[in-house]
Amino acid sequence: ICLATMCRIGELLQSQWKDVDLTEGVWFVPKENVKGGKGLKKSQTVALSAFALRQFKELHALTGATPYCFPNTQRDGHVDLKSVTKIVGDCQAMFKTQKKALKGRRNDNSLVLNDGRDGNWTPHDLRRTGSTMLQALGEDTNMIDRCQNHKIDEPKTRAHYMHFKYRLTKRKIWERLGLEIENILAGKPDWQDQYS
Repeated sequence: ICLATMCRIGELLQSQWKDVDLTEGVWFVPKENVKGGKGLKKSQTVALSAFALRQFKELHALTGATPYCFPNTQRDGHVDLKSVTKIVGDCQAMFKTQKKALKGRRNDNSLVLNDGRDGNWTPHDLRRTGSTMLQALGEDTNMIDRCQNHKIDEPKTRAHYMHFKYRLTKRKIWERLGLEIENILAGKPDWQDQYS
């Protein structure tokens, strides 16, 4: 879901089922869950590609009886915002500086990519990967920024008067990203020749 929506891991882990419309294929990310300074945070409505929608539906089959998409099993609320990053790091043990594995946590290299030649990665890197894939597919970088809910540096007058949300354009971009992920999983990515 992170790769297919280019969301931040914290936005995903805080998501609630009341904000995911599995019929319309949209996910509302409230501004409280978004990164940014005071007064700069803005909510985001993510149009889910067919791929992302399938992932949410599979997740709903597992956690749909709870308020949170990723519920904490020890207490009320969502899972800890650092948990996925820690899990991904535990599965890249070759990059850890500590000598001993922490009790009750994995210590393997099952998520090391390219034999470690490119270093370790984090869930946040999936935002960059999705953005780079779309750029390689020829999508407009300003629209990619909008899909990632980045602050767009515009003159104050433009920001004051122009409030168009580009929902249809962003929907097409997210759908293209979802299709490309499906192509990759099928072994036939469109972007690979351009990206290499």
